[in-house]
Amino acid sequence: MGVVIIDGSTIRDFVNDEAQFNKSVDEAFTKLDLNNDGVLSRSELRKAFETLRLIETHFGVDYRSELKKIMLAIADGLGSSPIQMALEDDDQGFIKQAADLEASKLPQQPSSAGP
Repeated sequence: MGVVIIDGSTIRDFVNDEAQFNKSVDEAFTKLDLNNDGVLSRSELRKAFETLRLIETHFGVDYRSELKKIMLAIADGLGSSPIQMALEDDDQGFIKQAADLEASKLPQQPSSAGP
């Protein structure tokens, strides 16, 4: 388990990195599209909203654009106030991916190799 410190800019940067965000959304979509028809049915979309811990509100909408709105709403809610989050090491949720993207942009610390 790891601890990350994020704020709204962490999530906003993840969403605005179109290549990374689209890759993450496409991977999540593929996992949810159980019958591989390229469309989320009501039951598949329900699972998506349950996974995101959201109440089911829309069907027949563009999954990527809706997820983008959700992530930006989370970013707006966080603002510039940093929070600590404990995440499982194997967590591949969007918040973890946003934190990983931010960490990848930090300068690498030189490793302290002993004599």
